Amino acid sequence: MHFRGQGGATGGNALLAFVITLTCTAALLMLPSLFAKTHAATYIATYAAQSPTSSDWQVELISLRIANQPIQAEQLDSRNRAQLYNTQTLFLPVLESPISIEFGAPYAPNARQLYYRYKMQGADLDWIYTDHQYRRATYTNLAFGHYLFMIEASYDGSTWLGQRQLAVEVAAPAWLSPWALSMYALVGGAGIITLFFIVRARHRAMRQLQQSEERLKLSLWGSGDQLWDWDIAAGVIHRHNTWRQVSAFPIDYIRTGEPGSPSNIHPQDLANLQQALNQHLDGHTQFFEVTYRVQAEDGWVSVLDRGKVVERDEHQQALRMTGTMKDITPLVLAEERLKMLATSITNISDGVCIYDHTFAVVEANQSVTKITGFSRQQMLGRPLQLQLYSDDYVNQIKRTLQQYGSWHGEVEDLRSDGSLYQIELTIDAIYDDSSQISHYVATFADISERKQTERELRRLSNTDTLTGLPNRSYFQVSHANLVRKRIGHALVLFDLDDFKKINDSLGHDLGDELLLQVAERIAQVGRPQDTFYRLGGDEFVLLLEDTWNMSTTTDIANQILHAMSQPFHIQQQDIVVGTSIGIVVYPSDGNSSQELLQNADTAMYHAKSRGGHNYQFFNESMNKTAVRRLQVENQLRFALRHKHLQVLYQPKVSLVDYQFVGLEALVRMNIPGHGPLSPSEFIPLAEETGLIIEMGEQVLRQTCRDMRLWVEQGLVQGRVAVNLSAKQFVQPNLTETIMTILKEEGLAPQHLELEITEGVVMEDPERAIAIMTELHQQGIHLALDDFGTGYSSLAYLKRFPIQTLKIDKAFVDDINGAERDRNMVASIVAMAHNLGLDVVAEGVVDAAQAATLSHLSCEYAQGFLFAEPLSRDAFAAHISVPASIH
Repeated sequence: MHFRGQGGATGGNALLAFVITLTCTAALLMLPSLFAKTHAATYIATYAAQSPTSSDWQVELISLRIANQPIQAEQLDSRNRAQLYNTQTLFLPVLESPISIEFGAPYAPNARQLYYRYKMQGADLDWIYTDHQYRRATYTNLAFGHYLFMIEASYDGSTWLGQRQLAVEVAAPAWLSPWALSMYALVGGAGIITLFFIVRARHRAMRQLQQSEERLKLSLWGSGDQLWDWDIAAGVIHRHNTWRQVSAFPIDYIRTGEPGSPSNIHPQDLANLQQALNQHLDGHTQFFEVTYRVQAEDGWVSVLDRGKVVERDEHQQALRMTGTMKDITPLVLAEERLKMLATSITNISDGVCIYDHTFAVVEANQSVTKITGFSRQQMLGRPLQLQLYSDDYVNQIKRTLQQYGSWHGEVEDLRSDGSLYQIELTIDAIYDDSSQISHYVATFADISERKQTERELRRLSNTDTLTGLPNRSYFQVSHANLVRKRIGHALVLFDLDDFKKINDSLGHDLGDELLLQVAERIAQVGRPQDTFYRLGGDEFVLLLEDTWNMSTTTDIANQILHAMSQPFHIQQQDIVVGTSIGIVVYPSDGNSSQELLQNADTAMYHAKSRGGHNYQFFNESMNKTAVRRLQVENQLRFALRHKHLQVLYQPKVSLVDYQFVGLEALVRMNIPGHGPLSPSEFIPLAEETGLIIEMGEQVLRQTCRDMRLWVEQGLVQGRVAVNLSAKQFVQPNLTETIMTILKEEGLAPQHLELEITEGVVMEDPERAIAIMTELHQQGIHLALDDFGTGYSSLAYLKRFPIQTLKIDKAFVDDINGAERDRNMVASIVAMAHNLGLDVVAEGVVDAAQAATLSHLSCEYAQGFLFAEPLSRDAFAAHISVPASIH
């Protein structure tokens, strides 16, 4: 642009230039204000459009505070609305005091569970978090300009709802007002530049202050500590960062609470807290610090309460006090746990020694003194040592600890008084944070008494309590060791003959005394290196080590027989008892302890079967006999279980006309696949094992069933004879059992005859008479079987309620060849007739025997001459044909 003119024109141009410059400067200075207004309107429009609509509620702005005092928004600027909750823009003057915006979500459900975060864009760098108890945002020295205050709420800290926004416009200070700008324009460009630098420095200082306040808030939030500010004169406590679990301030009746009102402080801690607080208020302590417990929602919380009076009046009376409270519950619990562990280690019954990394004692508990006799002071500094062990052994323990970190064992040591004790010791290495061994902990218990008890129990477990001899378990271990080491030896096994009868008749006390005297007497037999054991009951064994000499073994067996043949004087009476001895030699008679003992038992059983009071060496034939005996017993049990017993019948005829007059039932065993078994083999075994009772009942039941059928058919009119074993005869319910079977099978008692052997009734004649009388009174016929083979007394014989005597086959066999047998039979027949008894001869096999018996007036006979034992069907067919003698 060009200006024309001269003189005055030049001055005019200069003035015009100054005006233009001044105007431009003013416009430039007013641009920020204009820009702020325009930009604020833009913010309002933008964020109003972004208001959250995802929930039915939002965070509301409740009130304003200046320097912690409530104030109305219209007091700050007339442009502000009276109600803050519907204000979109807040106009603020320049303030020297902090301004606080209180907020909340009154319409949100469960509002007390909400967390909040807020941010002043343009002032805060990031979100600031708080909870429902502290719902206030405070700012100090906000620079003039525009800001956007945003506040959100959340239930879980991750999803934020109910956002509320507020545009904040801070007015420029007076020195930046439009009327002042003209004055600044007069100052010139230099003033403007200076002012620019001043403003920038102030902004920088404000920013640093805001950042400092922000760091303080975040530190307070992160630490979890609660700050409190006590205005003593006003009686008001301001709290920051309050705890959710402890909503109320501790009621100590000094800072809060009226006397008589309930306190949330533990009763045991209240007095200590009051004393510490009063002492500090009175100036006796530089700081206030105390630990106590406060009631929380889920129990007691341990609190570390610290504070200091920060303002006093001219009389040194406290006006203001500030402090912090810290939740130290985990620390208190850890401390209590440490105290508990320390107390436990101190009072534990086991000794505890702590060594440093050089194996020197640094600590020991009271039990160490009780066990070792050394005091704690004497133990401190002592190296790891075991007085009864070499240094090499101790060094080996140390190497194990350094390599593996643990060692365990049982060791012996000496107490301070020199006495011996035994301990169970465990040592473990303790590692530091760098995985280096820092200490060793040794724990040990005095097991001296336990070891003594174990030795005593071991002695008792290996010793027979009655005789004091080594028992079966000790024998099994010792014998198994000899066999394992393949050391030649012999076993002499023996028991007492008929010891059960002595026990039953004379009593168990006498039996025990007899066993004691046997043990004492036999202990003198044999060599010093031989060992005597009691296996149980009346069974003993003598273990002869380092010998397989037959002469030595025989000599010892004879010594035993001789020692046992001498009477035993017990309870004022002399008792003579025999013994049966079985002998085995290793390795010829077995390869294991169990096999040798079993073979010795077989040999002893063989000696007993030969009459007792003798010894027998084991041989293979004995073993075969024992195996056969076991096979027969198994077959017998199988036959009883599967009803494989067979009842055969042998007819009884009259020697006058040779007509059938009765029959005898005989039991046989014929298992499919095994063939028949001789009665002489399985009946004695059935007697010995007690199976004879079940066998007798099966035979009697089958016999009664068959006899009833034959009686009903008219084939038989007489009686069927059934043998009654010795074990059956002594059954207490014998009569009841027999009568039950007769009733169930439908056979009348007069058709049954029971044969009882002479030896059975003579064992206890009086009892036999009582039993036989019961049977006789029931209508059952009784016969005395095998007469002449026992030791019958005529005094008892005449009292027996019997009707028949049966002459044993042994007398009949030589009745025509030996005058003595014929005279014996004649005597038996004459005696029977004198007693009014019938006589039946057994085992008649030829006509000459039958003729002689008839001549001697014997009424009846049975045997192969008339018929062999027949099955049920064969017997029925046989008696249908008239008898004849060929």
